[in-house]
Amino acid sequence: MIIALDGPAASGKGTLARRLAARFGLPHLDTGLLYRATARAVIDAGERLDDERSAVAESRLRGAEMGEAASVVAAIPAVRATLLDAQRAFAARPGGAVLDGRDIGTVICPDADRKIFVTASPETRARRRALELAGRGEKVDYNEVLADIRKRDARDAGRGTAPLLRAEDAVLLDTTNLDVEAAFAAALRIVEADGGR
Repeated sequence: MIIALDGPAASGKGTLARRLAARFGLPHLDTGLLYRATARAVIDAGERLDDERSAVAESRLRGAEMGEAASVVAAIPAVRATLLDAQRAFAARPGGAVLDGRDIGTVICPDADRKIFVTASPETRARRRALELAGRGEKVDYNEVLADIRKRDARDAGRGTAPLLRAEDAVLLDTTNLDVEAAFAAALRIVEADGGR
């Protein structure tokens, strides 16, 4: 069984993907980490994030800086093409997998058995991200985090290659007013609906 979770930053898709993977005994891939790793390699090489040659040549990952950088690198079509096969190969493992990202249900695994589009209001997502960053000891300004969320949303939805879109057959899960347990229960119902295992 392949489970695809898509959605914007801080919507809860990563947490849900990890929990679903554990529940069903499936491997999990946070595809955003692939773009963060690429962004980190470009930064470490002293290159510009929008330099296609440097980004494609590079095949520490969860800070605010890397989230923004990953969004820039992910907009480069050649980077997306380079990482496409690796993501599809991961999904094709025997027994299936759980993948989360921005284009899993639309590009990476359009034939996934279950597709969930996880979202929440920008304000809720900014609060979550601010708490996450503060929990890691980073200095946080809520208004800056909210501005970053909105900027990333616009970049992810507006990019020419694999934009953030809800797949036509994806079930919408709005986590704005849900805590982690309620969101997981809702995701589990979606996966188990109509004979999911």
